[in-house]
Amino acid sequence: MIKGSCLCGDICFETEATPQGTSMCHCGQCRKQSGGIWSSAYVLDTELTITGDVSWYHASDLAKRGSCPRCGSFLFWKAHDEDTTSFALGAVDGPTGLKLSKHIFTASKGDYYDIADGLPQKD
Repeated sequence: MIKGSCLCGDICFETEATPQGTSMCHCGQCRKQSGGIWSSAYVLDTELTITGDVSWYHASDLAKRGSCPRCGSFLFWKAHDEDTTSFALGAVDGPTGLKLSKHIFTASKGDYYDIADGLPQKD
């Protein structure tokens, strides 16, 4: 079981599913919203239970981003045309037992760091 929450605890999530993938996103939107690289895992929507009043922001024609309206924690990313939701690995309570599988949107990464862990990178 993976459980997590926002900083203030108003929003909680959990899943018994093994995430289908994990990644670190380097896109400009994730960097602006999180203050850095956003690490996440994703599961089917039907396998993720979310409690609390998530504030969904339609950041683009492709996806929306979910955060806590009280503390501002950036918790979820959801493509409009997919049946999966990504959740922030940094919001997971306790060890995740997961390993990072790739870096995404690396063409947009900040110029102030290098990606040097040898994992696959997708522009």
